[in-house]
Amino acid sequence: MRILVCNDDGISSAGLELLARAALALEAEVWIVAPDRKWTAASHQLSFDRDLTLTRTGERSYACSGAPADCVVAAMTILFAGGAKPELVLAGINDQCNVAEDVAYSGTIAIAREATFWGVPAISLSRAERATASDGAADLDALSRLLRVLWNRRGDWAAEGHWLSLNLPPSLPAPLVQARTGRDKIAAAADILDATHESIRYRMRRGRPGTIIPGDENACLAAGKISAVRYCWFAEARLPEAVVATWSSALE
Repeated sequence: MRILVCNDDGISSAGLELLARAALALEAEVWIVAPDRKWTAASHQLSFDRDLTLTRTGERSYACSGAPADCVVAAMTILFAGGAKPELVLAGINDQCNVAEDVAYSGTIAIAREATFWGVPAISLSRAERATASDGAADLDALSRLLRVLWNRRGDWAAEGHWLSLNLPPSLPAPLVQARTGRDKIAAAADILDATHESIRYRMRRGRPGTIIPGDENACLAAGKISAVRYCWFAEARLPEAVVATWSSALE
């Protein structure tokens, strides 16, 4: 079994190390491709406008000079070119939770989404508090068990264009529940630093309101549970055909 592990916090991230160690418990050939620096709110950008570099940092481990989604593309088009693709892509562990509108902003979630573009099952993992290199055996054992259960039961969730987004509470092991996508908008305010008639210099505020809606990811995390949401990138919200027909008629 071949597993690809990527993240958006950078090759030296403690969360990446912990996730890769947990993946090894699946008796897998684990490959790591991660950015050479931390990215925040990178979303799903790809770097078409500049040269990129893969730098070996260890056995089956590379730092990529591109964005988080570039790491998946580099693995598929260079490292695995002409060979077997990974059977699973893991993204994370992100050093903060990815909930609500983060599905659009998150580089961690973009990694999982990109993997599904290549037809590979994927799981993104984020944590309400930062993982550290000193995370103990209990964390590692809990993550390994979680990955093993989800891999062994991939028939329940792995489908074309679908991936799992998991948010982990600070303390593991923890019960796992299915959550609803909430509403907890990051970058919801800005501070003006100085202003003239010609220009305004400002900075967006970090953080989030911490909104909790019963049954959403934040509610699950507040209860000390692992939240699971299955996403699908081509989930259309189709309109009634009669509605679109009225638009067409109005153009005649």
